[in-house]
Order: sequence, then structure tokens, then C-alpha cells
Amino acid sequence: MKKNDIDMLSGSVGDKTLKFALPLAATGILQQLFNAADIAVVGRFVGKKAMAAVGSNTPIINLIISLFIGISVGANVVIAKYTGQRNDKKVSRAVHTALAVSVISGVILALVCEFFSAAILRRMSIPSNVFSLSLKYFRVYLAGLPVILLYDFASAVFRSRGNTRTPLICLFSSGVINVLLNLFFVIVLKLSVIGVALATVMSTFISSAMLVFFLYKDTGAAHFDPKKLCLDGRILNQMVQIGLPAGLQGMVYALSNIIIQASINKLGEDVMAGSAAALNIEVIVYYILSAFGQTCTTFVGQNYGARKPDRCQKILRVTMLQNAVFSVSVSMLILLMGRPLLSMFNPDPDVINYGIVRMRYILLAEIFNVVIEILSGWMRGFGYSLVPALICVAGICGVRITWVYTIFKHKSTFTNLISAYPLSWAITAAALGLAYIYVRYKKLGKFFAEGTEV
Repeated sequence: MKKNDIDMLSGSVGDKTLKFALPLAATGILQQLFNAADIAVVGRFVGKKAMAAVGSNTPIINLIISLFIGISVGANVVIAKYTGQRNDKKVSRAVHTALAVSVISGVILALVCEFFSAAILRRMSIPSNVFSLSLKYFRVYLAGLPVILLYDFASAVFRSRGNTRTPLICLFSSGVINVLLNLFFVIVLKLSVIGVALATVMSTFISSAMLVFFLYKDTGAAHFDPKKLCLDGRILNQMVQIGLPAGLQGMVYALSNIIIQASINKLGEDVMAGSAAALNIEVIVYYILSAFGQTCTTFVGQNYGARKPDRCQKILRVTMLQNAVFSVSVSMLILLMGRPLLSMFNPDPDVINYGIVRMRYILLAEIFNVVIEILSGWMRGFGYSLVPALICVAGICGVRITWVYTIFKHKSTFTNLISAYPLSWAITAAALGLAYIYVRYKKLGKFFAEGTEV
């Protein structure tokens, strides 16, 4: 594993951030492609109702796991900082705390959500002819939450050390199994949405087990020993302080998407299916954006721990440029190939047309997300997670919710609804720019002036 670790504290920056970000982006994209296989398989071999049922689960699932994904980001930052300080003892304690939190949280979350599963989905305005299929998928997926969260936290451990290749290898291996299981469960066993949910849970278990195994075999500070699993109060508090705002941001962000999804659901199954197909394609760009944002966070976290202010600033400039180049280029490529890509999910012309409309509104505005992800990631690397969280909650979620209950209510069309996305991103990017100036010169002025930790 050590040969895959990246030295973030010395040498050039650009090549190392790419070496970190590209496998991380590929991991997210592969994960999404394998998730999209769920929709593609049921869309092709079951029908539009099953496709809409699986797609309608995405926002609520994102809401449920967002809090703990945020805390895994906190684990990433904390472990990266201790790594920069060369504090092997605290690295080990943080690793075992993170893995313990993932499993315990996953079990509790699964039990609570299973109990309220029907009530949760009823709040989504899912049409009656789709609801039963949505509920079946949802309940099976919830059963896999412990291993899903374990994968996220274990991946965070690897990222904190500069290793994004190992999670990619594990995900690719399990993802191939996911696709094969999808086809077997749906085509051979005729399990419909239950089959694709089972395939997702089983393949995620495999990838999680592989990551834990590699940590067990590691001989460094991140070595996993089941006997050392613990909940270190101080370390957990640090993870929560950094990760909780990010997690709450993700939850509110997902909540705004649920409100939009509920509005989409009212427009009919063609709109639902087209929007779900487009989301599963355009989200590829999000994983690129997110990868460079996480790269900025991790590199800044280590260099902040090592007290290297000039390098922290260079990381900001480099990741911003790299993110813009890759995200915009992929967005344009997806737009050019929009119809063939959408037809892979469902050949219905109406479904494809709605998908094209959504992609145009979303992908042409991704440049705003470049600013959002990098500035948010930079501030989190220093431990300032609350500032970007509050701005994103107000700028993204606030604008979208207000839009749905005012502008969209007055004119209930799909294009009017989707317009909330670019508007919310533009406002948030501008606000984060002002927040960056405040944190850089007010909160971190001493660090950048003297090179000492504040």
C-alpha cells in the first residue's frame, strides 16, 4: 500500500494533485456507473415504472447517508493532519475510531430507517403505481447501510494518506460483480428492483471487506487491528466538529433535492424517468468536481499540520485550475453525446427529450461548482467547515426551496423547476468567494504571515 501513498508535503504540486484526484474521480464515476446499471437494467428488462422507482430513491438515500459521509470527510481531515505532524499514535487511534463509528452508525441508521421506510417514501409524492416498487428497493438498500458507510470511512483513511488507487481497485472489482449480479437477479431470477438492490448491497460488502483487509495487512500507522477498535472521545470530537457541518450541509442539500424530486414526481413518469437517466449521467461531472475538492482538503490538511502556508495557497490555485479544465471538458462531451447516452437507459423519445433538457441546464452551469467545491475544500482543510456549510445551506438549499414554493408554484413546468439549479450555484459561488477572503486574511492571517499554527 505504501507505494501508492503520495508525499503531499514536498516536491511539485500539480502532478501529485492529479495523481490523487484522477483515481478518486474515477472511483466516483465507476461507482455511479455501477449504480446507473441498476436503472439501466430495470429500464431495459423490466420497464419505465421500475426505472422510475429506482431513480426516485436516489434523493432520499443521499439524504440519509449524507450526515455520515460528512463525518467521514472529518475523519479524512483529522487523519491527514496527524499524518502531516508525523504522529503515528494518533493516526492509529483515529483510524480505529473512524471504522468503529462507521459500523455502529450504519447499524443504528438501518434499523431506524427500516422502521419508518414507508412513511419516509410517502413524503416523496411518489405515484401510487410506482410506490410499491420504490419501497421494495428502499428496504433492501437500507439493510446494506453498515457496509456502505464502512466503505466510505475506510476510503477516507486511504485518502488521508494520499492513496486513492487502492479504493479504486477495490471498487472496480466489486463493481463488475455488481453488474453481473444485476443481470442475473433481474433477467434470470426475475427479482426486478429487489434484484438490483441486492446486487448493490452485496458488491459494496465485497469492496468494504477488501479495504479493511488491506488496512489489516498494512504495517504502518494505519494498520487495522480488530482488538484496537475504539471510540476515542477527543478524536471523535474533532471528526464531528469538521465533519458534522459538512454532513448537515449534505443533508440539507439532499433535502432541497428531495423537494425538487417531489415536484418532478408530480409531472409524470416520463419526466421522472428522463430526469433519473440524466442525473445518472451528469453526476459524473459532480464526481470530478468533488474529487478535486477532496484533493484540496486532504493536501491542505497535511500541509497545515506540517505548517507550510505557501504550499497551502499553491494547492488552492492548482486544484482550482485543474478542476475547471476537467469538469468543463467532460460537461461539454456529455452534452455532445446526450441522446445516445440517454437511450441506453430507455429508448422512449419523451424520456430522452426530458433528459436532454435537464442536462443542458445543469452541465452549462458546472463552472460555478468548480468555485464552490475548491473553496469549500480549502476551508475544510484548515478545519473551518462551518463557514462553507452555512453558505451552501443558505445559497443552494435556501434558493431551491424558495424557488419551488414560489416561482415553480406559479408556473409548474420542468424547465422552470430545473432553473433553480444554476441560479443557486451562482449565488453560492459568489458568497463563498467573500468567505474565502474573510477566512484567509482574518482567521488565518497569522498562519500565512508567520507560518505558525493558529
